[in-house]
Amino acid sequence: MSNSMAAGGSKNLQSDIRRRGLGARVFSDTFKKRGAKLGALWLAVLVFTAIFAPLLANSRPLLLSADGVVSSPALRYFTAADVTLLCLGLFALLLCFWSATMVRKLLLMAVIGAVTFLVSNHYFQPPKLSIYEEYRESARTSPPDWVLQAPIPYSPKDYLRDYGDTGLQAPSMTAQRVHLLGTTENGADLFSRMIHASRLALGIGLVATGIAISLGVIIGGLMGYFSGIADMIGMRLVEIFEAVPTLFLLLTFVAFFDRSLYIMMVIIGLTSWPGYARYVRAEFLRLRSQDFVQAAVASGLPLGSILFRHILPNAVAPVLVAASFGVASAILAEATLSFLGLGLIDDPSWGQMLNQAVQSSTFNWWMALFPGGAIFLTVFSYNLIGESLRDALDPLTQRAEH
Repeated sequence: MSNSMAAGGSKNLQSDIRRRGLGARVFSDTFKKRGAKLGALWLAVLVFTAIFAPLLANSRPLLLSADGVVSSPALRYFTAADVTLLCLGLFALLLCFWSATMVRKLLLMAVIGAVTFLVSNHYFQPPKLSIYEEYRESARTSPPDWVLQAPIPYSPKDYLRDYGDTGLQAPSMTAQRVHLLGTTENGADLFSRMIHASRLALGIGLVATGIAISLGVIIGGLMGYFSGIADMIGMRLVEIFEAVPTLFLLLTFVAFFDRSLYIMMVIIGLTSWPGYARYVRAEFLRLRSQDFVQAAVASGLPLGSILFRHILPNAVAPVLVAASFGVASAILAEATLSFLGLGLIDDPSWGQMLNQAVQSSTFNWWMALFPGGAIFLTVFSYNLIGESLRDALDPLTQRAEH
């Protein structure tokens, strides 16, 4: 009786996979758990704030009417990155209604992003000198007809020098100005800097992990498929790079070179690929003797097609799980570097704000609570999604649930 029930459950599971497709089933099973849903919700909030940061927190008016002339002072200071992210965000919403494969959507997004960046880089060139007090002072002397401000009317680098009493301030709501999360040591609004810092947190995690996955898939695939000498050389490379401490390497580069975000991304990516290479190598070793691979070889297909069109799609599951944890590790590495005072100098960063909580003689609780909470929630969300994705890709777990 039990054997027949087990056989029936296995048949139902297999028919369910064939009916919905592997990608759709994994996506559905991943976000079936409450933890993964909450993690995805927090990441969706971060993505929204990162895309629309200039519209959410900006000292300059979004729209301004003076003497019957309507203008957008904020748009004049938009960078090519601001325009590109806004366009990608809008196109992503439209692509949700397009019934195409995820690969086609991602390729189209990449093309749209590249074209938008090239065009906006030509037409959007903001002035190098930014005077944030300009519009506040002009509004005091000659009030405009009407003005549309951002929800947080402060830019991340606006130190409010025209108020004269800037510095570390706890969250407050006064008649003169409102700071829901307080201010930093330079007088900048903490809420505004946290919104713009979400770009750095998401960007460094995704780019660094993308570099690590690309290297890991290529090297691990060659190791697993060819085996022999290629596998031996590849494993020696893996052992060498695994012995390199990422944090100390970052500290060394920051000490001798400029504090560049791109250097951080490259270093984190170059020191993180061995883990992905091990996963891909193991899967390629398992799959290279399968019938569909031998059929592809017998058909005379080129090596690139065999490796990356036939074997890789069946070996990518462990890499996806590891990638979710890799993004979290990259965010923690940048936050640690900024907390030590060796991160980016003026650009907003959660770790940099967290460092300011203990710099003065007193403990500034708002500088610890809000940036630290954002780091914790982001890393925890990636871990929750990674755990759920691992369970969704585990056949034993799927049989137990069905």
